[in-house]
Amino acid sequence: MPWLRAFEAASRNGNFSSAGEELGLTPAAVSHQVRSLEEQLGYQLFSRRKRPMELTTMG
Repeated sequence: MPWLRAFEAASRNGNFSSAGEELGLTPAAVSHQVRSLEEQLGYQLFSRRKRPMELTTMG
């Protein structure tokens, strides 16, 4: 379940860059995995407009 690891790392780090460094992935790969999870669940997990990213109510 790489998308779950990506979600957890991104939520802890607040951005895809740091999550990618931690997981040995590019920020784009982490973003893609999180988006895949969001599509499977049917809702957005992060508010990407704020820095650092914040979890939504569903996240």
